[in-house]
Amino acid sequence: MNSEKSDFNKMEELWEEDLLKRYPENSHKNQEAYRNYDDPARDTVKEFYWLNHTHQTYDFVLEKEREFLSFEKKNMSLWEAVEFLNTLIDDSDPDIDLDQTQHLLQTSEAIRADGHPDWFVLTGFLHDLGKVLCLFGEPQWAVVGDTFPVGCRFSDKIVYPEFFEDNPDHHNEKYNTKYGVYEPNCGLRNVHMSWGHDEYLYHIMKDYLPDQALYMIRYHSFYAQHRENAYDHLMDDYDHKMFKWVQAFNPYDLYSKSPTPPNVEELKPYYEQLASKYLPAALKF
Repeated sequence: MNSEKSDFNKMEELWEEDLLKRYPENSHKNQEAYRNYDDPARDTVKEFYWLNHTHQTYDFVLEKEREFLSFEKKNMSLWEAVEFLNTLIDDSDPDIDLDQTQHLLQTSEAIRADGHPDWFVLTGFLHDLGKVLCLFGEPQWAVVGDTFPVGCRFSDKIVYPEFFEDNPDHHNEKYNTKYGVYEPNCGLRNVHMSWGHDEYLYHIMKDYLPDQALYMIRYHSFYAQHRENAYDHLMDDYDHKMFKWVQAFNPYDLYSKSPTPPNVEELKPYYEQLASKYLPAALKF
């Protein structure tokens, strides 16, 4: 189990490093200079995306929605779920200094320090909670990574677009056109996204949080749209309005990490009280 935990965390760190290289904080930098995908050190990331792009089909997503969106895996409070997620951290791995609680708190505390509404703060704290999928047996490529619509043509703005050549949907006339199974500007609420922690947590939280928060959760890894505008043809006016919140959230997700850990015990009462304002005592996973 320790090896599995270590592998997941290393893959997550590599993915986040990859994102920072693709989308550096200083926007004046030439992003193309960071797209060095031929670096041998990136082989693990390339293999990850080959698996992701090969297996994330329309039918696969529908199958995962049927499997997980009945929410029969586990009942937990928010804090219990965070502590459950902490079991992904391998204490024997010297490269990992912060557990998942501390990672989440760094994001949410940066949001709180900037004076955003409390639901925004709570969203920062729980936005990665869907990664419990890995503890339910899901492979890494179905938990983390950039997300994208399935059921229509894969955009060349998605990282490693060439890997979709091995995806059956790429060769299926039902799914490989611009709109695929969708209508022009049908709205993302009618679009199936690739399966992962974003989509899973959105469905857990959709009855409890404001729409702005739900967009942040559901689309914070949808870089092909909120950084590349690759799917405007599927979005409606409401999506464009809400994506301003996704873009407001993104810097906190990518750039708020610090080597100094937050004091979990001091902050825990605040977040327990905040969670009780918006969420039921127990959440279904």
